[in-house]
Amino acid sequence: MKIKYKNTDIYLLLGNITEIKADAIVNAANSSLMGGGGVDGAIHRAGGSVIHEQCIKIAKTSGGCPAGEAVITDGGSLPSKYVIHTVGPVYRGSGNNEAELLSLCYINSMTLADSRDIRHIAFPSISTGIYSYPVSLAAPIAVNTVKDYLSSHPDSGISTVGFILFDNKTYSEYEKIL
Repeated sequence: MKIKYKNTDIYLLLGNITEIKADAIVNAANSSLMGGGGVDGAIHRAGGSVIHEQCIKIAKTSGGCPAGEAVITDGGSLPSKYVIHTVGPVYRGSGNNEAELLSLCYINSMTLADSRDIRHIAFPSISTGIYSYPVSLAAPIAVNTVKDYLSSHPDSGISTVGFILFDNKTYSEYEKIL
């Protein structure tokens, strides 16, 4: 599925984010930036040692990456030039700023993309795996935050935003919102 929003194409794709040829893909990272399971582990494995080495340098300098923030590395062996690592919130039943932190993941990733003249960015569904954020709650935050960012940044160079979704249930939830 694909729509045009302002001057930007927004699309949904059922697939593996490590296979996407975008200027940048977004990694649903953990705060240590050292890889892990799910999307994070897949990106680290597929991207190779370059990503891991750059994450080590970032972690040594800044102590990691707190929830809602974003950092960038090269794409290593991936088809994308960059990986933007963002740490989503662990869902504990709302009331712990989870929605705000999740929204910040998308805002800070797009802000970082704009600062690097990235035109095509691809997101996974952040926090909906091991961090247990319900997809039915995360999808509206993801899609609406991206749209809000594009509306409030009319000079953004981002021309294409993808949501690369791993399963049919997640795709269906994003499709309802988009």
